[in-house]
Amino acid sequence: MKISSMSIPDILVIEPFVFEDDRGFFYESFRDDVFKKITSLNLSFVQENHSKSFKGVLRGLHYQINPKAQGKLVRVVQGEVLDIIVDIRRSSPTFGKYVSEILTSDNKKQIWIPKGFAHGFLTLSETAEFLYKTSDLYSPDHERCILWSDPILNINWPENMEFRLSPKDLLGKNFLDAELFS
Repeated sequence: MKISSMSIPDILVIEPFVFEDDRGFFYESFRDDVFKKITSLNLSFVQENHSKSFKGVLRGLHYQINPKAQGKLVRVVQGEVLDIIVDIRRSSPTFGKYVSEILTSDNKKQIWIPKGFAHGFLTLSETAEFLYKTSDLYSPDHERCILWSDPILNINWPENMEFRLSPKDLLGKNFLDAELFS
């Protein structure tokens, strides 16, 4: 596995070693002992989610507040997405900054997103299937959403694309009005 930090150092891009031949490919998509060793994190994943989205579907920017904050390990198993992660930790030197990465079924990249970050993605291909492991269970009472188009965040979304959002995501809060981390 190759691991690298993004410009926000707590966010990690994990690239597995893929074994390919004329029959197809094989790789370990997750292995607890290796994950803990390369990240120095001692956590357990308690839930895994799988979503399918059509082109233009934008999900996010989601997060959960304490005591149910979640770390996420995300990847795409079919298609292509633009993945966006926003630092919502007030005490962080990168507070209010975001990073982005293209995740595809071909590049097989995964991203580790710690607690204290809002997350969203935009489907770029006709369809995409997205998997994410979480370090805490989904809790509707602790779920929050920041408006994807907040001008303070100034996220560089693709132009000339029609976005499709859920009613809940359309009602996301402005960044400065959101319930953020200390």
